[in-house]
Amino acid sequence: MNHETPLSSRRPDRPARTHRRVVTARLLVEHGLPADVVADRCRPGGPWQELLPGVLLLHDLHPTPEDRLHAALLYAAPAEEEPGEAADGPEAADGPEGAGTYGGGSCAPMVTGMAALALHGLDAARQRQTRARPAAPRVDVLVAGPHRPADAGFVRVTGAVRGSLPHPVVVDGVPCAPVPRALADAVARLHDPHSVRTLLVEAVRGGRCDAASAVRELAAAGQLSRPHVVDAADALLAQDRTASEGLLYEMVRGAGVPDPLWNVDLKVPGGPWLGGVDAYWPDHGVVLELDTRSVDDGEALWSAGVERREHLELLGLQVLRVTPDQLRDSVPQQARTLRTALLMSSELPGAARLVVLPR
Repeated sequence: MNHETPLSSRRPDRPARTHRRVVTARLLVEHGLPADVVADRCRPGGPWQELLPGVLLLHDLHPTPEDRLHAALLYAAPAEEEPGEAADGPEAADGPEGAGTYGGGSCAPMVTGMAALALHGLDAARQRQTRARPAAPRVDVLVAGPHRPADAGFVRVTGAVRGSLPHPVVVDGVPCAPVPRALADAVARLHDPHSVRTLLVEAVRGGRCDAASAVRELAAAGQLSRPHVVDAADALLAQDRTASEGLLYEMVRGAGVPDPLWNVDLKVPGGPWLGGVDAYWPDHGVVLELDTRSVDDGEALWSAGVERREHLELLGLQVLRVTPDQLRDSVPQQARTLRTALLMSSELPGAARLVVLPR
């Protein structure tokens, strides 16, 4: 390759794919283009431009949002690693497999925050990114470990100080943080309660993540110390509970079983209060509970729930638990389990005579 050898048979101002036109200066030099030629082509009025330190756009047109995303990932890639495209030169990577490789394996950076949420399809994030123009919207990039390149231009780099990087989700050829992690990173930069709530609600209602996962990531990021984030998380969990209750009603009514007593409290006559249950068949001694807890909610809360269930079973009740995920993913199986429990109830010891109170 000499000074006049083109890098591609295509015109540089009309590239076919984004990651054929965004490349590091180091890669060009390693493939034989002298550094002074690279610098000359990036001067004002030249055919190329430097989007970020050491990251070039091989034409002089306005960079697209895709150009910026790939440039951000190339900029944040570990210096000792070269992007996956490097194997056969800047024309090699073609499609999501090439685009998803920016650095070495588990250390590869990924887009997070608002830019990732926009790629995941959240309208609220897309609108915020669009409103950022004509100024370029920020691109947040998540990298492994505390040692990371400095923020530059439109790129903000976040180190994964909370542990290893999550497994990326490739969207349109761009490696992105999973929705719960991207939400936590986006919320960390938001101070408007309405914006926080809008993002969280859209992510959960749209089925892109469940409320518990989102709240766990917010907690891990230390965001639940901020009052407006706590309020949004509480509202999110309440809405998720309401939606799950709707699925529970549909499952029971579609199972072809007798109607239960819905949302009641149980109490031993002259004894302790046993707590509330979502559905109760007193003639069968069967209780159905919507279980939205997890071990991550805290050992005390988890243990209290297990202890209460054991207490109900000791009184002769059969306690069925169903999670929101099971209601979304395996309704026929949950309905069969419920029907079986009601059919087998005659073979169980008689349920204790309990006082039933409206919740």
